[in-house]
Amino acid sequence: MTGIRAKAVAVVRHQGRVLVERGYDRVAGIPFYRAIGGHIEFGERAAQTVVREWNEEYGLAVEDLRLLGVVENVFTFEGRPGHEIVFAFEARVVEAEVYAREEVVGVDTDGRPHEAVWVALADLAGPDALTLGPDGLLALLTAPG
Repeated sequence: MTGIRAKAVAVVRHQGRVLVERGYDRVAGIPFYRAIGGHIEFGERAAQTVVREWNEEYGLAVEDLRLLGVVENVFTFEGRPGHEIVFAFEARVVEAEVYAREEVVGVDTDGRPHEAVWVALADLAGPDALTLGPDGLLALLTAPG
């Protein structure tokens, strides 16, 4: 990817856990977690992007969006450099049954599968923890206040 992309993502919290998507970098051979969301389309507000992406990827409705902050994410994924400015939100899933499931599976409009899992925030810290993307999101989630 060249250039800087604008993205919007959201996490849902429940009982000390967050619902995040599983990812895997095939080139580096590294698993990771990332917040659910995507690229902001022209004319679309960041919060609208979150609502659209959760619906497209998982068929879920989110509401009560609260902006946690904006982070700059410079990364390498599958051997290619990337640079994005990311609006990070916290949200609530409307479909109550999601909170009782361990994982949520979806397929986006391009036919690409998605898998989200509940992960304890405490498990995302420490030297052996899997990375949570975008960079800076964990600090926003664990900031006091």
